[in-house]
Amino acid sequence: MVKKVCVVTATRAEYGLLRPLIAALAADSLFELQLVVTGAHLVREFGETWRQIEADGFAITARVDMLLAGDSAAATAKSLALAVAGFADVFERLQPDLLVVLGDRYEMLGVASAATLFRIPIAHLHGGETTEGAYDEAFRHAITKCAHLHFTATADYRRRVIQLGEDPARVFDVGAIGIDSIRTLPLLERAAMLAKLGLAEQDRYWMVTYHPVTLAQSDAVAEVDVLVSALLASDAHIVVTGANADTGGRVVNARWQHWQSRHPERIRLFASLGSLRYLSAVKHALAVVGNSSSGIIEAPSLGVPTLDIGARQQGRVRAPSVLHVLPEQKAIAAGLARVNSETARAAAQMQANPYGNGGTTARIMDVLRRIDPATLSVKSFHDLVVR
Repeated sequence: MVKKVCVVTATRAEYGLLRPLIAALAADSLFELQLVVTGAHLVREFGETWRQIEADGFAITARVDMLLAGDSAAATAKSLALAVAGFADVFERLQPDLLVVLGDRYEMLGVASAATLFRIPIAHLHGGETTEGAYDEAFRHAITKCAHLHFTATADYRRRVIQLGEDPARVFDVGAIGIDSIRTLPLLERAAMLAKLGLAEQDRYWMVTYHPVTLAQSDAVAEVDVLVSALLASDAHIVVTGANADTGGRVVNARWQHWQSRHPERIRLFASLGSLRYLSAVKHALAVVGNSSSGIIEAPSLGVPTLDIGARQQGRVRAPSVLHVLPEQKAIAAGLARVNSETARAAAQMQANPYGNGGTTARIMDVLRRIDPATLSVKSFHDLVVR
């Protein structure tokens, strides 16, 4: 019997991670892929990245327009409500046997909430992780409690999901799926990537992404200004991908636009680069700078150092090539000098990535082939022995 598997994606980064799994499901006759696109994918200011999904050859089964134009907590909360309402219509029509979601964003909390009411079993990727500076921390663990199958990126994260009361027989340590794209995509050579970035052969650059720290009482504009000041003091160009559609994300992006207008010769700003160009850009960068999870999870597999700034990613397992600093100009400047050293770059190219070495998609597919989704609906809380 063919299993109807619904995969939902709301952001460029999430799609880049899920892409190998989407391709595997589409190619396997045991599954009927239902691909639902929502959130920032459908919005022009975030790059209308649904176009990249179709360019990759995937048919979009349904679209849920749920992202309001505001940048406040109220707008984000109302967008979450629209996600629940929109996915109620989608699930009523598609009737999937299994839902696949990744990560920790508020859009996925809305998707998981609607699926729970429809009694649709959920397979969740990247549970058990911690990001102490973002409200994603709470959303991720809430999605874990809605989910029925769990595919974690490390053994420590598997242990934490079990600690949350999930049945160990349903929790699988499969590694980070983003590494599969690094292993399978034909990444661009340096000259080709520089041309796409509008840079010359001799140019060096930082790869920068800075998202709002949604649990902090911080000034996003001031933090971007501090980061830009430290970056401009270096002799390298600054390649920036825009912030997520989080509370404060539009403020961050507007500030980058301000700085680009003042320093067009130094700053290249992109709403989205897509998986191939982004991973290629990381591969040839001096370092990944900012607070994106890609600097912690994917960059080590490309042999590139990371300067992680502030609290957003605090708590994640990280390779030695990931240097953490406070969001202060002197600390960032010192950090840039450290990650740009020959010692740091040589070390980054030699170390192992704690998130694995690829093969995650195949491990997930093995589980999905042998699991009957109809047996997953009822969950028992797995109690740990407390001494």
